[in-house]
Amino acid sequence: MTNMTLAIPEELHKLMKKRKEIKWSEIARQSLWITAKKLELMDKLMAKSTLTEKDAIELGRKINKGIAKRHNL
Repeated sequence: MTNMTLAIPEELHKLMKKRKEIKWSEIARQSLWITAKKLELMDKLMAKSTLTEKDAIELGRKINKGIAKRHNL
């Protein structure tokens, strides 16, 4: 297994030190796996996409308008 060094804010470090029973490296490892798998899936979906960046932006705007309308924003 490869090691990784991670910089965290001092405030987070203080909070983590209060919970010594928690395996923080395992939590970080799980989070990295989840994020990497999501990115892998996104890459697979995008590889088949015929949308241009302009199309994607326009679609995103339409979705945002629909959500705002649904929530009366």
